[in-house]
Amino acid sequence: MAVRPSWEVRESEGATRWFEFRMAFADGARVDALAVVGGGCVCVEEVRAQPALSLDDLAVLADWIEESVAEACATGPGPDGGGSEGRRARPAWPRGAEGRLLVAREYRAAQRDGADPVLAVMGATGHGRRTSLRLIGQARDAGLLSPRRARR
Repeated sequence: MAVRPSWEVRESEGATRWFEFRMAFADGARVDALAVVGGGCVCVEEVRAQPALSLDDLAVLADWIEESVAEACATGPGPDGGGSEGRRARPAWPRGAEGRLLVAREYRAAQRDGADPVLAVMGATGHGRRTSLRLIGQARDAGLLSPRRARR
């Protein structure tokens, strides 16, 4: 995915920033999107996809955009020289095997305590429900959590 800052509008003490996204796939499919960051949130303003995206695909795209914007805001210079404007406060969470292990620990601890394990992972990682479910699935795939029980 290519992320490119488009423009920025400075307001009294803050700024609103727009980012363009482009994803091109080997099979010729393409997704272009425009997202705006301001007031501590990320909003997707426009999405153009060829072929069209399903609602589930749009949800996954929104997660990718949120994470990419957070990284771009953290690494790119902002109007004050810092790059964290517009980024949600989120605890530091390791990626890869260490992150999957921590997700599994949070999940099992919540189960032992009789709490909702997905909410526990959401609280620990600072991610939303979809991303937390994806992290839980990765921990399952790695053999750190038991397989899901079939619903009846």
